[in-house]
Amino acid sequence: MAQSWAQLSVRASAANIDVLANFLIECGAPGVVLRKNSLDAFFAATLDRTSLRRDIHRFVGAIARLSPRASRPRLLWKVVRQEDWEHSWKRFIKPRRVGKSFWVTPPWAEPPKFRRRRVIIIEPGMAFGTGTHATTRGCMEFLEMIAHRFADNKFSALDVGTGSGILAIALARLGAVEIWAIDNDPVALQVARDNLRANAVANRVRVSGVRLSALRRKFAVVVGNLTAETIVELAGNLQNKVAARGFLILSGILHQKAAVITRTFAGRFRVIKRKRSREWVTLLLQRK
Repeated sequence: MAQSWAQLSVRASAANIDVLANFLIECGAPGVVLRKNSLDAFFAATLDRTSLRRDIHRFVGAIARLSPRASRPRLLWKVVRQEDWEHSWKRFIKPRRVGKSFWVTPPWAEPPKFRRRRVIIIEPGMAFGTGTHATTRGCMEFLEMIAHRFADNKFSALDVGTGSGILAIALARLGAVEIWAIDNDPVALQVARDNLRANAVANRVRVSGVRLSALRRKFAVVVGNLTAETIVELAGNLQNKVAARGFLILSGILHQKAAVITRTFAGRFRVIKRKRSREWVTLLLQRK
């Protein structure tokens, strides 16, 4: 008998879509399809649906109280069978251009043939980072930019909170010769290893659950797609891992918190570039 899934469709303002998507993934959705003003999330039938719906409606209610009436989220639940679920979400995940260098594609799709673009295969799943989120795209675009500065020179890199491993894969594609990818989530580490193997770069990236503070070396490039709160908490360790004149890319920052981040790093770093996409900001800093 085919397994059934609960599909939650949410209509909301663009400003709330990312927050809702992150929360639904944390609630156990293995697939979330994002559009401009809506999203679909899918939940396995084995989950406690009463508790799940209560938590989601409570979270959405909190957002609604802070939003104008016209932009308050609207929810619709329905049950779909396994084959319908696969059709419903996979057909929306297609190869996407990211920056000037990359096609990011799921395993079941064939990316267009462009010689100048490097292909990254990412299995959408439980770890964050498929190339569609503004924070991931911002990091990849800045990685492209600084890779050109190194030209043919070898450089090392550290991906903090690697998630799906997409940034570590991008670094390998861009020529980094020594790459560490760390995360404190065992699920993310396994997903990252699977994606690294799918992209034939597993032998070039060291995936580890080691704590950032335990690393005793410096890197030419450090990238962290985290949250503003986590960045502030890890600020000292992040700064210490960047080599002299090295680069630090930070994302996952809501625009109203970007000033806090720049002040936190102002003593030892200068801001080279800032990129904003809707409510998200990505920062490129260089050590003084």
